[in-house]
Amino acid sequence: MANPASIPWAESTLELIGDTPFARLWRGFMTARVTIAVVLMALLSTLNLLVGPSLGISNWLLGLCGAYVAATLAVRLFTHPQPQGSAFDPQWVSTIGVDLVAFSTLQFLQAGNINYGPMFALPVLMAAVLGSSLLALGTAAGVTLLLLAEAWLIALQVPQEMAPRFLQAGLTGMGYFAVAVLVNQLAARLAREEDAARRGRQAARVQAQVNELVIETLGDGVLVVDAEARVRTANPAARKQLGEAAGPMTSPMLLTGRKSWQPLAELARLTFIKETSQRADIAIDDGVGSPRRVQVRTRLTAAQDDPSQSLCVMFLEDQRELEARLRTEKLAAMGRMSAAVAHEIRNPLAAIAQANALLEEDLTEPSQQHLSALVRKNAQRLGQIVDDILNISRVQHQGPALAQLTLELDAAVAADCADWAGQSGVDQRLQLSLGCGDVLVPFEADHLRRVLINLLDNALRYASAQPDSIRVVTQRVGRESSLRVWSDGAPLEVAVRQHLFEPFFSSESRSSGLGLYICRELCERHGAQIGYRRGAGPGGSPHDGNEFFVAFRQAGPALAGNASFDTIAA
Repeated sequence: MANPASIPWAESTLELIGDTPFARLWRGFMTARVTIAVVLMALLSTLNLLVGPSLGISNWLLGLCGAYVAATLAVRLFTHPQPQGSAFDPQWVSTIGVDLVAFSTLQFLQAGNINYGPMFALPVLMAAVLGSSLLALGTAAGVTLLLLAEAWLIALQVPQEMAPRFLQAGLTGMGYFAVAVLVNQLAARLAREEDAARRGRQAARVQAQVNELVIETLGDGVLVVDAEARVRTANPAARKQLGEAAGPMTSPMLLTGRKSWQPLAELARLTFIKETSQRADIAIDDGVGSPRRVQVRTRLTAAQDDPSQSLCVMFLEDQRELEARLRTEKLAAMGRMSAAVAHEIRNPLAAIAQANALLEEDLTEPSQQHLSALVRKNAQRLGQIVDDILNISRVQHQGPALAQLTLELDAAVAADCADWAGQSGVDQRLQLSLGCGDVLVPFEADHLRRVLINLLDNALRYASAQPDSIRVVTQRVGRESSLRVWSDGAPLEVAVRQHLFEPFFSSESRSSGLGLYICRELCERHGAQIGYRRGAGPGGSPHDGNEFFVAFRQAGPALAGNASFDTIAA
């Protein structure tokens, strides 16, 4: 006999309100009870009208049938199923108990000379299917006792029928016991299988959600294409590479719909024809810039029954992003090697500079002094390159304590600009506009000075000699603060703009190419963003110029751990 504690559906309450198999069974049994009650009421009422009270059908029996109809309707309409496998509870009293009372009364009184014994199968089946094994056996035992009691009452009236009546009641009771045991075991097995199927469906849904999330967040594009070149699924990376909107697909996409997609459609066609994986390098014009070079790999899904239902999965890897990652790794390796070499160069270089300074004291001829000055100048240049390389290493290894430092942006910018203008002698060419007041930004003062001086040096190198050709602006938009350095220089070449913040890249032959890279490292270390754009100068300048901007993250305890940036649109 099944133990309710060992049955999965008895360990936790199932979701009963809904279209579950158990709920459908419960509704079927309740509907059967209503149908049987209505049929009994109609049958006894018809016999009473046609034959009369000679069959022992009294008004109170008809009232009992009416009450039974009302009770079954009330349970069907106003109650909900209890957890499958539940033991004896009030709901079973209102169902099994009411059935036993109604059927046993009709059986004892032999209303209409009808044998109502077979109707006891309904409460036995209901207890075996919907209840626990104990409830099923208890119901079968109750029905057996009622049948034996009826046989005993009849035997008191007709003694010669004692043996046949008791034998019939005993066999019927044994049959009900067998039905209760077998049906309960079958119901328990079906319930376990249903629970396993439900858990499997839930696991499949979770796995499908995980797969969808992984595909959506992949950096590589994923396309699922059918044999008609219709795109079934495309993740955001694939839609971006195809030049489509980044949102969800609102209409079907055909790879034959655009000329730039034709190579993808041809590759999918070859995959279906040859039924093997394909690989190719394809140029896709997304309509924004130069054609995007994409490496495409295809895989064919396994066909189940119909080969025409196979799908082609295409993996799109942007070669530009791959090259950028390789370039970053190479630059990182070069940076580590350069730092090591710089440490080795620093001491010999200092010795050369010191020896040259000592020689300069004894030189009197102009030609020799010129050569010594040339040595000093180039030693200083080499020293600056060594310092820049070592600064990169220092910035990358700074601790998290920088996140706790703040400064007043306007005051720091004003002081740094005044020092720079005094040393450079460009007071008339520099215009300063401060608009942040006493706003604090999370930045270390020396690091902000280094960033600002580097941007000002670059601006001075390319700006004209006109007044206000260099402008420094701080501004506050909402809760976001930014610093802007603008100059009226000529526009930068596209190739230069693409590599502005990369190390060792410079359009100047005598520059180390590390200034803007160090600025970017310092800004990222403090949670800020640095960028470049070409546009009109602040304050309504009629000329376009080059502008570098720094967007600071918000400072203050209320925003700790939730950095927000003002993404200045280019």
